[in-house]
Amino acid sequence: MRSFLRLLSAERLKLAKSRFRWLLPASPLLAAVVGLLSNPPAGAPPRVVFAVVLSGMSFLHAMLLLPILTGILASVVCRYEHAGGGWKLLLSMPVTRPQLYAAKYVLIALHLAAVQALFGALAAAVFYVRGFEGPLPWDMLLQSAAGGWIASLPLAALQLGVSLAWSSFAAPLAVNVVFTLPNILIVNSADFGPYYPWAQPLLAMVPRDGETFGALGLPLESLTVTVLGSFIVFLAGGLLYFQRKDI
Repeated sequence: MRSFLRLLSAERLKLAKSRFRWLLPASPLLAAVVGLLSNPPAGAPPRVVFAVVLSGMSFLHAMLLLPILTGILASVVCRYEHAGGGWKLLLSMPVTRPQLYAAKYVLIALHLAAVQALFGALAAAVFYVRGFEGPLPWDMLLQSAAGGWIASLPLAALQLGVSLAWSSFAAPLAVNVVFTLPNILIVNSADFGPYYPWAQPLLAMVPRDGETFGALGLPLESLTVTVLGSFIVFLAGGLLYFQRKDI
């Protein structure tokens, strides 16, 4: 356990040196701007008003920016090892491949958790700055922020596997963007949306109070099953590939 924590600390220091870390707050901040400028229906119950505002924030954040941020993190944590024989040097030390894989994945997951925590804090700030009536629906807010984080974990595992396989820094990012853009169409499909890893964060973050459409109307229990299944498949597949990868 101590060796894993040291490895995790070393991975954190490498990521801290990257300029890309400054992109992490960008998505929650842009979502907060959307929340401040949105126009909820006049005369609606306070909970519905906040659900509309939170939905607008979630669409920008989880449909486009959060999946792209996930790909950026996955590429950055593998960047140093792909340069100058870094994998051979790192694996020559007393660390195992599963430990290294786990350290990189945990680091991505922790940064995604920080992004979602910032999103939740800014959503609460939007509620109070705009002076909405009634108490803040904490259950709705926490379900949105935490659900988005959990639903992004399968995508993080998938992106980590792609970044481990490709030595190019830009190629995994380009692939991630290409698969992120169809989200706007795929979330309209109740048949394909729940199984599309890039769409799962949005499906988990949009409040389920009121009418929904397409995959957004999927019961939370069903979405949880698909997210869990995707997480197991992508995480195990990435680890198996890394174990067998010729370095």
